[in-house]
Amino acid sequence: MDPLLILALGIIVVIGMIVWLRINAFIALITAAIMVSLLAPGASALKIERVAVAFGDTAASIGIVIALAAVIGKAMMDSGAADRVIKMFLSALGEKRSGAAMMGSGFTLSIPVFFDTAFYLLVPLARSLYRRTGKHYLKYLTAIAAGAAVTHTLVPPTPGPLFIANRLGVDLGMMIMMGLLVGLPTAVVGLLYATWLDRKAPIAMRPYEGEVEAEVLTDDKLPGLFVSLAPIVLPILLITVNSIVKVMAQAALPDAPLRDPELTDAILAAAAAGLPIAELFQWTNLIGNPNLALLLSAAIAVMTLFYQRRPTAQQLAGTIESALMSGGVIILITAAGGAFGSMLRAARLGDAIQATFGDAATTGLALLLFAFFIASLLKFAQGSSTSAMIITSGMVAAMLGPDSLTVHPVYLALAIGSGSLVGSWMNDSGFWIFAKMGVLTEVETLKSWSVLLVILGVTGLVATLIVALLFPLT
Repeated sequence: MDPLLILALGIIVVIGMIVWLRINAFIALITAAIMVSLLAPGASALKIERVAVAFGDTAASIGIVIALAAVIGKAMMDSGAADRVIKMFLSALGEKRSGAAMMGSGFTLSIPVFFDTAFYLLVPLARSLYRRTGKHYLKYLTAIAAGAAVTHTLVPPTPGPLFIANRLGVDLGMMIMMGLLVGLPTAVVGLLYATWLDRKAPIAMRPYEGEVEAEVLTDDKLPGLFVSLAPIVLPILLITVNSIVKVMAQAALPDAPLRDPELTDAILAAAAAGLPIAELFQWTNLIGNPNLALLLSAAIAVMTLFYQRRPTAQQLAGTIESALMSGGVIILITAAGGAFGSMLRAARLGDAIQATFGDAATTGLALLLFAFFIASLLKFAQGSSTSAMIITSGMVAAMLGPDSLTVHPVYLALAIGSGSLVGSWMNDSGFWIFAKMGVLTEVETLKSWSVLLVILGVTGLVATLIVALLFPLT
């Protein structure tokens, strides 16, 4: 069967099951992976087995990190550490720049905490600020969404960008650094839009129906700033140091490959031969491994929760189990998406797309535009940024060849992440989180949230293209 027809059938199955039949994304993705595998070339006896192998490979690469990130986020919320981070921004920037404080809080917290959790956490402070000032409610809400949405799609260890980095062979530290570099100006543009929209069409805060406002914890109930920031800063620091050492080791090896895991193997071989920077990499690659870094971060977050709230052993175990259950669902969906992408590769999709669109459409910066468009289309069709990133990265990975990119693959990852922001409407859970937690109407949400995400996505793409042209990193 023609690979493009297999791709079309796969997308129809995924979108049809998720959007029209309302079936869980894991079931939809694994069903599509099996169907694509059955239609793709290969020995019939191995077509189901290779789906399971691809699923396991993806889970092995990112499952631990996702689970630990869920524990970190839950522990930070329950201990008050996340509240302390928010108050730090307010104290540093002042109430007059509270919009920037809300944006910065969302930007920071959405790195280790999932978007919906970060938004749930920050909305009570936005409402508290409105009660204090009597204005700028829509600005506060939209600023929170701008910061949190950007890091949700561009900066690991959030599952989407984490998966893209793994699928495209991008070093995780590189993905974090470049995601922050592109994400920060993108979030600032979102803040500017929030400010403009609040002036043009201000919305007064409305009460929740039959619900008590969430309590904003006082300072005496919060942990210290150092331990509050540690679960966020520590893994970023360890992973980034390892990435810097890796770049230095790669520079000392002119013939070293660009992408992992071949690059790591080359550096370790140089360490065995006595190259000093490569020997240092052996240690940084140990402590900077995302699994260990996130484990240390989770330990700090859980200990902070214990000392701050003094839960019983049973209560603490229940908190961790609740976090792992939510993370487990994401692991299943992410791994199923990995299997789906691998089966598209087995269907020889890359050759077919290049033959259809021509080399110019699938090489160089044109490939970044193509990936952005596909991710945007999938986001609009099925509503999930994470699913759009997973599916698009699988498709694009199947297209990559030795001459497919004239820039570093991290820019391709950022283009996919930016595209996954565009196209949020009523089939997106984020749309309803913003509307219901903010107590906005559907029309108000379309004018604020949906337009905001288009602006963020396009700005992210433009920033990615500019940085890629200035610093191709090849």
